[in-house]
Amino acid sequence: MKILGLTGGMGMGKSTVASMLRRAGVAVFDADATVHALQAPGGAALSRIAQLVPQAVTAGRLDRTVLRQAVLAHPALLKKLEAIMHPLVRRARTEFLRRSRLQGAACVVLDIPLLFETGADRLCRRVAVVSAPPWVQRRRVAHRRNMPPPQARRLIACQMRDARRVQKADTVIRTGLSMKETERQVRRFIRSLRA
Repeated sequence: MKILGLTGGMGMGKSTVASMLRRAGVAVFDADATVHALQAPGGAALSRIAQLVPQAVTAGRLDRTVLRQAVLAHPALLKKLEAIMHPLVRRARTEFLRRSRLQGAACVVLDIPLLFETGADRLCRRVAVVSAPPWVQRRRVAHRRNMPPPQARRLIACQMRDARRVQKADTVIRTGLSMKETERQVRRFIRSLRA
């Protein structure tokens, strides 16, 4: 079974690319969706996050805005949150790969924002990085997260630089031109997977 990595910074269009891969019949492990499930009411990570940042959890629900503000105010919190989340996400990823092998999948994609940072790229035969011009990224993040542009820039600055990701990539899927162009690049990527 071929294991391929898909990564990119926030606002780059990675979720759109992952959706295109799913529609083409490729099984995709979505690390972001896994994180949301782990942080949902009753999720395995919620009580530990509540111990770390009590003000971010109210009535059994995570307030992501409060958590984001806490991390921006105290950057050291990010490493502590990652220490909670990464082992749980790794466990879910291992289960996804086990199930995919049992189902006889020829190829799967690991959609992981922190693919390089967590070392998950070592599992992958190839890695595709989704990239967009910086102004497009900033606009998308500010719009999607409903935040002022300076805050969006600070959030983006917490991540690995796009140029570093692109340097490590086997394939770069560039978004920000048009949806049609993104689809064309994804189709070409899928053909290469099946070759």
